Amino acid sequence: GPRVAYEKDVPLIFYGENQAEYGNNIAENDQPTMREQFFSGERDLDKIFLGGVCARELIEKHGLTLNDLELYLPLSLQNVRQKQITVHYLGYYLKWDPQECFYYASEHTGFKPNTERTECSYSKYSSIDDKIDMLHYYTTLIKFGIGRATYDAAQEIRNGKITREEGVALVRRYDTEFPRKYFQDCLEYMGITEAEFRETIEQFRSPHLWKKEASGEWGLRAPVE
Repeated sequence: GPRVAYEKDVPLIFYGENQAEYGNNIAENDQPTMREQFFSGERDLDKIFLGGVCARELIEKHGLTLNDLELYLPLSLQNVRQKQITVHYLGYYLKWDPQECFYYASEHTGFKPNTERTECSYSKYSSIDDKIDMLHYYTTLIKFGIGRATYDAAQEIRNGKITREEGVALVRRYDTEFPRKYFQDCLEYMGITEAEFRETIEQFRSPHLWKKEASGEWGLRAPVE
């Protein structure tokens, strides 16, 4: 967002919720703007790591060019301030209740939900702008034992949209669903086979969270109740 704004001379950007909704310091919700350090800073190729490899090594040992990496490098803080680019969070001005924000967007911008339920969850309007998002939440399930339905249901319980009993039922039904629709697209994008994908993620399946059932399938040791 900030990079496109810089290239197109757009000084004001609005994002949705602050990252504090997902674990960052809750005090960040006290200000309307994103910290400049999130999208600008020192462009030291020895200190910037992409995929665990520093940018300089990607250029010198792996044949990439600086132009190849440009989209992934931070903007110059000097350039950001020169063009007076600021990033605001809509969640500072509107209570961050995803369902209510969906209603607001539908009324004021013509936003339309998806025509089908999002895999691994039950909603049709949240985070539907890319193909790899469902796979991201599935790998979160493998590593931490909580999937997309857990995230969605927990938030809607806190916001008073559903009861805890409803949330538990939704999590049990959808949380461990495998995201098949765009799976092959994701494999192609990552340049790996399905066997390589499954071998890799299984390395991160924590034994204190998962156990093999009699059927041979994996099951959570302590599913939500």
